[in-house]
Amino acid sequence: MMDTTPLRHRPFRRLWSSTIVTAVGSQLTAVAVPTQIYDITGSSAWVGYASFAGLAPLILFALWGGAVADSVDRRTLMLVTNAGIAATSLLFWVQSFAGLDSTALLMVLLAVQQAFFGMNAPARTASLARLVPGEELPAANALQSTVTQTGLIVGPLLAGALIPVLGLPVLYLLDAIVLLAALWAVWLLPALPPLDAAARRRAGWGEIVAGFRYIATRHILLLSFLADVIAMVFGMPRALFPQLASTTYAPWGEGFALGLLFAAIPLGAVLGGLMSGTFSRARRHGLLVIAAVVAWGLAIAGFGLSGSLWWAVVFLAAAGFADMVSMVFRSAILQSAVTDDMRGRMQGVFTVVVAGGPRLADLLHGMAGSALGTRVAVTAGGLLVVVLMLLIAATSRDFRRYAV
Repeated sequence: MMDTTPLRHRPFRRLWSSTIVTAVGSQLTAVAVPTQIYDITGSSAWVGYASFAGLAPLILFALWGGAVADSVDRRTLMLVTNAGIAATSLLFWVQSFAGLDSTALLMVLLAVQQAFFGMNAPARTASLARLVPGEELPAANALQSTVTQTGLIVGPLLAGALIPVLGLPVLYLLDAIVLLAALWAVWLLPALPPLDAAARRRAGWGEIVAGFRYIATRHILLLSFLADVIAMVFGMPRALFPQLASTTYAPWGEGFALGLLFAAIPLGAVLGGLMSGTFSRARRHGLLVIAAVVAWGLAIAGFGLSGSLWWAVVFLAAAGFADMVSMVFRSAILQSAVTDDMRGRMQGVFTVVVAGGPRLADLLHGMAGSALGTRVAVTAGGLLVVVLMLLIAATSRDFRRYAV
């Protein structure tokens, strides 16, 4: 079952405990913002514009935040950025409670919050390698991701239950309150200054470029990023879920089918986290990434061929399980195969890849689904993932044999 070995270390336990509450709280805001924008405009297009407004600052500040995380005390950076996220959630509550109904204000607040999150994520993830021994990194990543994926399930369900009873403003306020708990947990962490004293002077854009050069010279890192890009860009069909729910799975009820499709991948990921004891102690990290991404592609192809909603959920859950395994070992590679003075920048790039891949997939699958039909688009995307990953496995002996 779940490998809980890293929880023996008090600092990691504090960081992990803060993730539990913020994973749910952040989803309250993630549901409230698009809901409020749709209530104001009556347009799904504006919901999409708002999502894009948050993407640009997330990418920009994740890259810069990675450089900053390599040059300052990471605990201090987490304190500042967590405080910024909490303050933004409080401003969300103020504007909603006051009934300002300003789409522009909402988009500005969302952009600011995503900027703070972009700076927070690299420091938070890069800190793991300083809080647990190297051999426990896969288990630590599995624990972190399990509670995050659980938040993706529990948070929206809780938001849906609270909105009719308490209203949107309360969701923003609850998120701000739980962020204070996260702030307290980070306050209790030990100091995490750069191990290299000279690194304290570096936090400019030149260091971001140096980070990309570092990736280009590290074959293992480059392929770990490429594996995630392949899986997400060609094999993430969530943009087609609404069409599938209203056509292929309409006999089960459109709303019911849509909810199951969106919940299936996180459910599989949580199951993978709960069973992390079966794989987190493995040492062949490169081979396991390849196997997990191939399994993801096969599961997505199976989903594309499914005429039954229940088989569709089974295949998507299997894909979620495979994605959890891939994430665990890709993260472990990023945290173990680089020096501490580069971990922040590598995690910044990782944040960009994780955030940008699915959004690019939405565009590609939407176009392919319209041109070829949903079944062909999904199945072909899954099979393409398999072919590309097997090609990497065949041509990259170093990545295939990478172990710790």
